[in-house]
Amino acid sequence: MTDAVSFARALGDPTRWRILRLVREDALCVCELADILGMPQSSVSSHVQIIRKAGLLESERCEKWTYFRLSAPARELVETIALTFDDASTSEARADRAKAVQRLARREQSCCAGPKVLANPVSHSRTS
Repeated sequence: MTDAVSFARALGDPTRWRILRLVREDALCVCELADILGMPQSSVSSHVQIIRKAGLLESERCEKWTYFRLSAPARELVETIALTFDDASTSEARADRAKAVQRLARREQSCCAGPKVLANPVSHSRTS
């Protein structure tokens, strides 16, 4: 992570928090995130860049797509924040996760084939 201000800025927007929640478990590309969030890819890309500059994401480039997942150094802190605020129980969090599961089920038939290195979902010792 870079610094406290960048970290706070990355977390200080509802859309960026939704993105962080989504990439906690699976590596996703911007087009997948845009589908899940119902937003234009350009808007999602701008949010992802703020999160990335804060050092909260790891990435993998595959052909013309880049996949993002929560970085290991940020994982415990982000998960603690989510647990503290019971974030997973919100209707928005549940809806986003359901959309993510549906979108990932269609990955092989979509334009993005998926990551190689970041392909394995992260197992959570504290959350599911």
